[in-house]
Amino acid sequence: MKASDLVSKLRSLGDPAIAEHSQRFFKTGPGEYGEGDKFLGIRVPKLRAEIRAARALTLSETLKLLRSPYHEARLLALLILVDRFKRGEESTRERIYRHYLEQTCYINNWDLVDSSAPQIVGGHLYKRERSVLYRLVDSDNLWERRIAVMATLTFIREQSFADTLSLCEALIDDPEDLIHKASGWMLREVGNRDGKTERAFLRRHYQRMPRTMLRYAIEKFPAEERQRYLKSLI
Repeated sequence: MKASDLVSKLRSLGDPAIAEHSQRFFKTGPGEYGEGDKFLGIRVPKLRAEIRAARALTLSETLKLLRSPYHEARLLALLILVDRFKRGEESTRERIYRHYLEQTCYINNWDLVDSSAPQIVGGHLYKRERSVLYRLVDSDNLWERRIAVMATLTFIREQSFADTLSLCEALIDDPEDLIHKASGWMLREVGNRDGKTERAFLRRHYQRMPRTMLRYAIEKFPAEERQRYLKSLI
């Protein structure tokens, strides 16, 4: 199997009406974060249904698929890499992680990041030194910054919060709303497991936090407490 075979299959599954909607939803217009991206019009469940058959694809061909101009092809490539990472031996996981960080220019929308960074970057780094996340969070590339903070979801699930908190603090002044959303989401995930830790972070930083970041972080709080944060009454 080759990447071109999968692209042909994806073309046959495409729906122009869904593609048109996706073009708007993923902000592909001039000056928007997904400017110029192309869609075939395929829902995620249909893409996931292709993963098992695509296990015959070599890593080299999977990376070719990741470089496709079509959003769904890149997403499928990442889902294949996640599947291969989960099933692979340590040497395979290491290769996938290295290639992933070399291909970040193709991991260029929030769904692509969110469906792969926790599993691949977070999964690889969980028991390793994590300075690469701090290099990514300083990147001029929006998606590399999102990769950094989203990777920590794996750590959060293992009750390890320090890197999430440090990265979220570093991203308080980030200019991008998509980063505010990701950071607030990760803070909320911390709070779902350790409310005291999230609230301690918020008490130190909530008055500086972008409104979107704060709203995402406190989404699960009781209504009265949410209002105190939003009105700076903490």
